Amino acid sequence: MERIYNFSAGPAVLPREVLEQARDELVNWQGCGMSVMEMSHRGKEYMAIQAQAEADLRELMGIPANYKVLFLQGGASSQFSMVPMNLLRGKTSADYLNTGEWSKKAIKEARKYGAVNVVASSEDKNFSYAPAQSAWKLDPNAAYVHYTPNETIGGVEIFWTPDTGAVPLVADMSSCILSRPMDVSRYGLIYAGAQKNIGPAGVTVVIVREDLIGQTVAGTPTMFDYKVQADADSMYNTPPTYGIYIAGLVFKLLKAKGGLAEMERVNVAKSSLLYDYLDATDFYNSPVAMENRSRMNVPFTLKDAALDEEFLKGAKARGLLQLKGHRSVGGMRASIYNAMPVEGVQTLVDYMKEFEKSHG
Repeated sequence: MERIYNFSAGPAVLPREVLEQARDELVNWQGCGMSVMEMSHRGKEYMAIQAQAEADLRELMGIPANYKVLFLQGGASSQFSMVPMNLLRGKTSADYLNTGEWSKKAIKEARKYGAVNVVASSEDKNFSYAPAQSAWKLDPNAAYVHYTPNETIGGVEIFWTPDTGAVPLVADMSSCILSRPMDVSRYGLIYAGAQKNIGPAGVTVVIVREDLIGQTVAGTPTMFDYKVQADADSMYNTPPTYGIYIAGLVFKLLKAKGGLAEMERVNVAKSSLLYDYLDATDFYNSPVAMENRSRMNVPFTLKDAALDEEFLKGAKARGLLQLKGHRSVGGMRASIYNAMPVEGVQTLVDYMKEFEKSHG
């Protein structure tokens, strides 16, 4: 079996074109006689790679000039601490929306640095929906408002941008970044772990408005200061160079394929293919409110949970891997990020139909 369809939530499937280019350039990058993994991050070859990656990301997302783009380490989880360290800026509290496991983790960390006002929560229905903004209890004196547009575990996505007035909006976009166009200027800060739609694990992208940096809480480690990182062009220490190189290849590929508007078109088609089948049968069930169904992470359950293991075994035999749902939700989860081809989703749906026919 040369390649399988990998439905992992992350690290996730990467575009085959990117993997093949990286393979071809692994030992000798563009005739320079060495691998990107061996390059000095201060050398002209690598600095050109990172500069191009940033330029391509800025173009893809339409990032305004007054925003800094940082390539950091530590995963999105490190940002749960870095955001309050950098964005409290003398204030004592921040607003957080609670829509799932990743929101809860961010809230827990933020409470180490100040008071947290949970503006709304969907925990009452096991995080199966996102509260409408009309239900949010925002504090006009909050330092910032934090939310998670796509909850990877629960498969809940928010397709609208919250209106927070003069209070900076912060988003953990780890599992939906680059999946559709969005207006960066409406955010104070966006962060995302790379291992879903950007590249391999090890890179964290932070997009932050310049006026929000430079006022950290007392005791903030130098490495966690956004301004220090921005002033050093993400090279205060050695950045995750190979991961940034792969991310740069992904950015170039997305541009060549038509940009984020085209990604959204394809992602709508892929997710609709799966959701349309789920809605047409009672053998499987989608637990998420229809208006919040994620295009990236699709959880579903079988009518009879006793069949779960048999379903997974049959899926593996057909080259459909990493479909087991998160332990906190159960059932199945198909993560269908940008790099998952339509053929992969169609193969999954065909198998689901076959399994239903033989076990329904």
